[in-house]
Amino acid sequence: MSTEHVLDHRPQGPLRARLRESASKVPEVTVYFWIVKVLTTGMGETASDLLAKVLGPIPAVGLGGLAFVAALVLQFTVRRYVAWIYWTAIVMVSVFGTMAADVLHVGLGVPYTLSTPFFLIALAAVFALWYASERTLSIHTVRTRRRESFYWAAVLATFALGTAAGDLTASIGLGYLGSTVLFAAAIAVPALAHRGGVLGAVTAFWAAYVITRPLGASLADWMADPIARGGLGWGLGPVTLSWTVAIVAFVAFLAVSRRDSRTAV
Repeated sequence: MSTEHVLDHRPQGPLRARLRESASKVPEVTVYFWIVKVLTTGMGETASDLLAKVLGPIPAVGLGGLAFVAALVLQFTVRRYVAWIYWTAIVMVSVFGTMAADVLHVGLGVPYTLSTPFFLIALAAVFALWYASERTLSIHTVRTRRRESFYWAAVLATFALGTAAGDLTASIGLGYLGSTVLFAAAIAVPALAHRGGVLGAVTAFWAAYVITRPLGASLADWMADPIARGGLGWGLGPVTLSWTVAIVAFVAFLAVSRRDSRTAV
């Protein structure tokens, strides 16, 4: 899905360009967007598990919650898209969204077969309220505080849903490698459906967005899991660090090149 397919309900001509440059709070949907998005999902998964292991579940959730709030406050204070601020917020949503899903399962004993549909309903509710209020779910109409609030609520719900769904497939026999293959195939479905004219651009975008979460998380878990359990045995720390370095490198590139903030990519 290209930038032009996702951008709808927009002013045209010079006015559109001025609005996009001065007021857009989200990046252009390019290949870089999807690469960094998948990286943040995997890093958030292993970072959440690492923090829970080192600090304990309760302190980890508290620290993750504070960092999550701080990152969103910073994101809401800026008036346009800033690469490192936006992606920092996404990383913290990934970490905290993972914790939210894990708390339901580990802390409260809610099975993934229940938490997955629960988060799906929560996401559907966010989308319903967003559309009822704004008449569009296009991410490139996110130029007001209210639309930005809906956007981040949807992002958080997608991360929690993707975490639960990925853990569900891993727990029913597919394992992390099998889940990675499953979601890698699944993410092609909305893209192909959109190209074939079966699925609208905005629906295809959000469908792919949801799937990136279990895809990245399953891949990172497979890399970190012990060899005896079918993983690569790299461990939580090295996987978290390597994915963080990759995120920082891509975001630094985007901040300098502005490849994801131009009106014509």
